Amino acid sequence: MTDTPDTSGSGRPSVLFVCVHNAGRSQMAAAYLAHLAGDAVEVRSAGSEPADRVNPAVVAAMAEEGIDVSAATPRVLTADAVRASDVVITMGCGDACPVFPGRRYLDWTLDDPAGRGVEAVRPIRDEIRRRVEALVAELTGR
Repeated sequence: MTDTPDTSGSGRPSVLFVCVHNAGRSQMAAAYLAHLAGDAVEVRSAGSEPADRVNPAVVAAMAEEGIDVSAATPRVLTADAVRASDVVITMGCGDACPVFPGRRYLDWTLDDPAGRGVEAVRPIRDEIRRRVEALVAELTGR
């Protein structure tokens, strides 16, 4: 288990994934973390400027992995979501994410899947999975 403090009060680490539209990268990362860690980690995602829906190419790429994100809804980033998270992982949202003491912040530089077809989304998806697998191992010891 990591030394990441549990600031959520749930007894398990919590992770917030943030990107601009909460329609691609952060949705894929959150879905992978929920899929791979199960109940061992609390998962949140949000966007600094949320879109109306999850990117259809992201939905298709995740379906290829057996993960359904078609019902996911982009959410706006709030200070409360950051405050309730132990680890905050940003993906191209710049300075939009508020910073609070006691949180661990990571920035994952990843291509934005916006406006791309499923063929272009697959390598982004695969890189996100690789990073999430490493995060799961770190947070849960799995």
